[in-house]
Amino acid sequence: MELGIVGLPNAGKSTLFNSLTEAGVPADSYPFCTVDPNVGVVEIEDRRLDKLKEHYQPETCRGAPLKFVDIAGLVAGASRGEGLGNEFLSHIREVDAIVHVVRLFAGGEVAHVEGAIDPLRDVEILESELIIKDLETISRRREKTERMLKTGENKYREEVSYLDHLQEELESGRPVRLMDLNEAEEELVAELFLLTAKPTLFVANLSENKLENRENNESILEMRQLAEERGEELVELSATFEEELVELDPEEQELFLEEMGLESRGLERLKRAGYDLLNLITFYTVVGDEVRATPVPAGSTAPEAAGKIHSDMLENFIRAEVINFSTWAEVENMEAARSEGLVRTEGQDYVIQDGDICYFKF
Repeated sequence: MELGIVGLPNAGKSTLFNSLTEAGVPADSYPFCTVDPNVGVVEIEDRRLDKLKEHYQPETCRGAPLKFVDIAGLVAGASRGEGLGNEFLSHIREVDAIVHVVRLFAGGEVAHVEGAIDPLRDVEILESELIIKDLETISRRREKTERMLKTGENKYREEVSYLDHLQEELESGRPVRLMDLNEAEEELVAELFLLTAKPTLFVANLSENKLENRENNESILEMRQLAEERGEELVELSATFEEELVELDPEEQELFLEEMGLESRGLERLKRAGYDLLNLITFYTVVGDEVRATPVPAGSTAPEAAGKIHSDMLENFIRAEVINFSTWAEVENMEAARSEGLVRTEGQDYVIQDGDICYFKF
């Protein structure tokens, strides 16, 4: 599953992407520095995995991967082809969720495409372009549905009413993900692949100075209020500060974070927020000399989880031996856990829980 990093040009998307992935992609101070999407995979920091690694001392330890896509900046008029227009919007359609980077740092050598810092305006510009594209999608669907009304089937009349509801809400400026929809409308939205239906979190990208004094920053307070009203996540960070931290060793990083009054790196908070946004949980496997953390969507069954390791394990799944990490941590010994009846045998219908340690039989 992929998280698309989007925002206006010069919002700091590529700098953030570089800090996350250490990919070294261009991050220059002119619009459309990014043209083709850059893709990077990062690992989620995981204390449970660290504990398993410490205990088993494996040759290989793999953290749960998370994929980010750095998408070119959007400008007003993108839905009409301005900037990279339709290409930009098609790239958004391909990702599973959106990380919306909003610029809160002042100009200097990096000009703001709209002239001045105004985060709420910038959010509205990007969302308006996505809404316009969704309205176009709904219009095309309406044409097809209305042609089918002559069949007399009730399902087409119902679909027109659903489309009317979606159109009315979108025209009021409300993204699909914030709408109160019934089950049938949700099914239609999933079929239409609407852009504003994608789960979204915001990144407030500040200067290092503003990050240190963020409690008195009016722009941050505005973004916090917006996120709170919508029930969406806001991650506050400085992409340039994070880029500098990447070059330091862990001890130096801790000193800098302490000086800034931060408990953790913004990148780690962003990765965790992105993981949660995708509704992912983590299970663990210990096989031979490898300990691995693997992400799966919440609600996945044991065979589906096994298939994330290898497709053969999905096709030939027999059963799984399972112990949750919280239980394992009390004994830290699988033989003892088995003898005490703490390791369960689960079948095809078992739903994986976050923190499960699984031994798949296939």
